[in-house]
Parts: sequence; C-alpha cells; structure tokens
Amino acid sequence: MASQSSPPPFQTALLAGALAGTTVDLSLFPLDTLKTRLQSAQGFFASGGFRGIYRGVGSCVIGSAPGAAFFFVTYETTKGFLSSSAPPPPPPTTGSTTGSTHKTGEDVKGKGGRFSHPGVQHGIAASLGEIAACAIRVPTEVIKQRAQAGQHGGSSLSSLLHILHQRGAIGLTGVWRELYRGWGITVMREVPFTVLQFPLWESLKKWGRERRQRTGRGLFGDSATGKNEKDVSAPESALYGSLAGGFAAALTTPLDVLKTRIMLSERREGVVSLIRKIWRDGKTKTGSGIRPFFSGIGPRVMWISIGGAIFLGSYQSVVNAFEGTTRKSKSGEELSL
Repeated sequence: MASQSSPPPFQTALLAGALAGTTVDLSLFPLDTLKTRLQSAQGFFASGGFRGIYRGVGSCVIGSAPGAAFFFVTYETTKGFLSSSAPPPPPPTTGSTTGSTHKTGEDVKGKGGRFSHPGVQHGIAASLGEIAACAIRVPTEVIKQRAQAGQHGGSSLSSLLHILHQRGAIGLTGVWRELYRGWGITVMREVPFTVLQFPLWESLKKWGRERRQRTGRGLFGDSATGKNEKDVSAPESALYGSLAGGFAAALTTPLDVLKTRIMLSERREGVVSLIRKIWRDGKTKTGSGIRPFFSGIGPRVMWISIGGAIFLGSYQSVVNAFEGTTRKSKSGEELSL
C-alpha cells in the first residue's frame, strides 16, 4: 500500500541514525547550551551567558552517534515487529444474504490485534527506542550539561574525572548512580516527547505518501518513480520532522527543566521536592509558579524544530539512498538473468 513503508534493514537504520544524530547535535549545540543555561538554577549569566557556547561538545561528539543509532535500530525493529504481527485488514463486505458474516476490524482479535493501529505501533516503538538510547544518552548528558553550565572549568573531561574521583567516597555503585543521575526524569521526558513527535511525523509522512500516489509528485515537486515510490523525499521528511518536533518540544518543556535541574544539582534531589522548590522560587521571583517550568522554551522549540528537520531529514536521506542502491542492485541482477 502507498501509505505503508517497510522498515529499513538493521545496518541502514544503524548508520542513518548515527549520521543523523551526530549532524543535528553538533550543528545545533550552541542553542542547546543557551537552553541549559536558561534552565540552570544559578541563572543564565552566572552559568556563562553567551560565552563558551561550545563547552561540553566533547561528550556530545562521543555520545551522539551511538545514542541515535540505538534509538533508530530499536524503533525500526519494534515498529516492523508490531506491524507484521498485526491482523490483516478485513475483507470487503458483500451483498450476500446467505447468513455468513465477515469479521470487522474490531472483531479481529488475533495476534497483535491490540497494537494494530499505526499510531499505537509508532508510540510504543518510539518509547522503547528512547529507553534504549538513554543507556548512552544520560551519562553523556550529565557530563555535557555540567560543562555547559560552567561547572568544573567548563570541560567535559574535567566533569567526568570529578565524578570518577568520588569512587573512594561513594564507591563504584555511587559513581554509577552519579553518571546516571536523572535517568528517571530523562525517560519521563523522552517517552512523552517521542509519543507526541514520532506518531505525528509518521502520520504526516503517510499523508505525504498518499498525496504522492494521487498526484505523482512530492510536496516540493519531486517526481515519484512511476507512482511507485515507497517513501517521501528527505526535504519533505525534514519539514514533517520540524513540525512534529517543535510541537512536542513545547509541551514537554517542564519535564526538560526538571531534568536539567536534577543533573546540575550538587546533591541528589527528588522530583516532587524539586517541583515544589521551583514553584516557590517562581512565586517569589516572578509572581508566577508556573513560569520557571517553561524556562528556555524559545531556544528549546527552535533547537528541536531545526534539529527535527536535520535529524529526520538526514535520516530519510540515508534510508532513501540505501533503498535506491538496493533497488538498482536487484534490478541489475534481474536483467543479468
């Protein structure tokens, strides 16, 4: 069907995800730094202001590729599994009056029936992808944000060594917990974000594929190959990714503020007590308890909107390139037979 596209192979998802993640994180790193400093409890200028906006880029370089690769491999694998295990669509009804009845989509309770809706499949796949990616993302995020906020000299290496040097006092388990500080709130932020972003991105791509089938052309005028093109173009995917990312980023900003505060705090702090503290500080300083929870929303929405375009556009570009190479290879083999 035109509205469905098969998941890319494991190697394609791995490479495409790694390239997409590294591209977006490095190109938009300054915006991420400004967002972190706006959300810091010390304040924007006390955390560095507009100076040293590439502090912490070292941990970003190391963590971006494997984190994004983990996400897309898990996402595409889970999406493919749920899609293949879903029940087939019901046959069309006929005018027969012989007493036999056809099952409707709601009557089908076969394997995977409860996950048959594409939006549910994409939401589950994206959630599992984020949990997998957090295994790499959280430690690099802790180190990166401390460097961005000017802690430990604003160096990724110094931030890492500061944690490792605490082994004598807190033990190996304590070092591990320090590296993964904010794991829970990060997952709490990423899962709602991706449940909003990826089903919306997939729905927009589905609309784009259906439109391409009807008109024979993509949204930006690129021609479909005989109306049999399986997926949208990279620029079209980038536009959809930008819209979906900006929408999800705005709604999940309060969770992002909590994550930043937890990772930057000198001691471990519970989420509930932190929420109360931010609310009280907001009422005292600005007269609004809710306002601090949306600190940095401008840079965050801008960063993720642009990042969504680069991330999902470059991902789609690599996937389309690999699929095009595969199709040409298969066509060549058929012609040679």
